[in-house]
Amino acid sequence: MGITITPLNSGFCTSNPKTYHYHPSTHKYYANVSGEDRRLPVFCYLLNTGSELILVDTGMADSDRANRYHHPGSEQLPDQAMPRAVEKAGYRVEDISRIIFTHLHWDHTFYMKEFSNAKYYAQKKEYEFALNPLPLYYKSYEYQWLGLEAPFLGCEFQLLDGEEEIVPGIRVYPTPGHSPGHQAVEVDTGDGTYHLVGDAVFLMDNFKPIPEIGYDVTPSARFVSLTDWWESVREIKRRCPNMDMILPTHEPALVERFAKTLVLGG
Repeated sequence: MGITITPLNSGFCTSNPKTYHYHPSTHKYYANVSGEDRRLPVFCYLLNTGSELILVDTGMADSDRANRYHHPGSEQLPDQAMPRAVEKAGYRVEDISRIIFTHLHWDHTFYMKEFSNAKYYAQKKEYEFALNPLPLYYKSYEYQWLGLEAPFLGCEFQLLDGEEEIVPGIRVYPTPGHSPGHQAVEVDTGDGTYHLVGDAVFLMDNFKPIPEIGYDVTPSARFVSLTDWWESVREIKRRCPNMDMILPTHEPALVERFAKTLVLGG
């Protein structure tokens, strides 16, 4: 039996299509781009290799913190907090042996310290930036200037420098752009190789070309480097031409898909 993937939704964050999901140059090519906020899921992924359990990200904060400091209208039900979500899926928190972080933003790292038996993995570039971000990204990393303590402070990481195999069948590769050290996770399963791409894209629409303006992808509106973002999305498409095998964090269509398919790769 190969590696299986159990999607776990840690809640819903609100964000605006015009300022997050679609670059201003693309708005007129998408009918669904409005000024109204959308509720996006915040998925994490539990990987079962048969010999150990590995999480990809630990999800968003509780509703109060998410609304107060980040995105008003966000919601996390009690059983969506990642430790509870893991238990609801039939596993024990103490049995999680590793956590791979796509990046270290607030909605991908909360509750990480509750997984006290796990080793933490992140790209070195991401960790260094998270400790001293530009002011524009203070909220993203819950920088101490805001009077907050980021979930990752005081944690020891296995710092990665580029592409690397974590365990047989699970690899990471750099996908910077959304953040300086963002990474995607390749997972070999009985169904084929899935790519867990975090926030490299917000929506699957971001993979679509816009031939009218010569774009081979649809850029988002939230990034630290659009050049890096564009090359990373091209790289994901090169590695994984089958869009069904790409699993972002925030794609709304995944809610319905995962309601029908609770485990992938089995």
